[in-house]
Amino acid sequence: MTNAQKWKVFFLLFMTMFLLGGIQNTKGLILEQVQHSIDLNMGQVGTLITLFQIGFLISSLLTGYLTDKKGLKIMMLVGSLLMIVGLMGTSLAYTVALFFGFYLVIGLGIGSMMVSIVTVIPTFYKDKAGMMFNISNAMFGVGMIVTPLILHQLFANSVSWRAFYVGIAVIVAVLVLVLSTLKLESNAQFSMKLSDFIELLTQKRIMVVIAFLLFYVAAEAAFLNFFPIFYAALDIADLDAAGKAAKAAYVISSFAGLFTIGRVIGGFITLKLGERRTLIWFSILSLVSIIVSRMLVVEFVYLFMLFGFAMSVLFPTAAAIATRLTRKSGSVMGLIYVASGFGGALAGSVIGQVSDSYGISTGFNFIIAFVAVFFVLAMLIKEKAQ
Repeated sequence: MTNAQKWKVFFLLFMTMFLLGGIQNTKGLILEQVQHSIDLNMGQVGTLITLFQIGFLISSLLTGYLTDKKGLKIMMLVGSLLMIVGLMGTSLAYTVALFFGFYLVIGLGIGSMMVSIVTVIPTFYKDKAGMMFNISNAMFGVGMIVTPLILHQLFANSVSWRAFYVGIAVIVAVLVLVLSTLKLESNAQFSMKLSDFIELLTQKRIMVVIAFLLFYVAAEAAFLNFFPIFYAALDIADLDAAGKAAKAAYVISSFAGLFTIGRVIGGFITLKLGERRTLIWFSILSLVSIIVSRMLVVEFVYLFMLFGFAMSVLFPTAAAIATRLTRKSGSVMGLIYVASGFGGALAGSVIGQVSDSYGISTGFNFIIAFVAVFFVLAMLIKEKAQ
């Protein structure tokens, strides 16, 4: 690969991770606006999040397998085109049905882009995979930090969430143009069979990690999607609706800030503690921090930053353990993101329905239950024998 081609791959990797981090971390802020724009109740918000995650789940399952089978570039193009269609369609949707449909397409696009882009690292950066994985996750975190602040400024200046989605679609279109100029050697594994993928489901050690990731993502998705709505519903002295919306955006960004710092130093943490002990200790920290933050949400809302730091190292550490339990890297990454889809769908469905029946404060408490479950699962994870 020429230097020009390497720079294009570098640009695609980091720009895509930045965008995906931004989109993931602004769903809650946008849904709080959409809730009023097209008149959604809490049950419909939960269903919407579940639909998004179903799209993410389906595309993750297929993309992991098809990246191994058909090649990286094709699946990156498919994901990018789905994202453009979903973002443009959602920005033009003025009915609940249309919004639901195109939001599902966004989920399909994000799942496909996420699984295919992370496969770039072991494919093109074999000798520096660890470093590149950490840096790419840091860029995902930068997107998580910066995008909510940009979105808050847009809302403060009366720019609609619809215009925001159109802008993201234009940026994804630029990525498609860059991707179309790449000449990549096929990384397809033509001997890959569907039975090989299904065989992963019979490996108990992998499935414990998958279960851990499912509940981890349920907790993370629940916080990012429902915190702005939860905070807006609180009765806080000296804060009107606009003030609470602004503070929620800053909390989400501060959560993402410590989340990103944790990702950057995560490699050093796992070297010091070991991967399994890192999962256990940071799961405990996650449980303590979410309980304390929830209890003191009115007085010390920025304590949720600590929850972000505690959660930061869990996903990449668990994913690293899982990928060493098999040689099928694309398929196991697909399986990991399938777990992510199930986790996000679980969060949306459970918290949405509970919130609709008993109020958002009760629904938000289910995050504590999700964290408690993945803490138990962390203690059951076993690493590959050395």
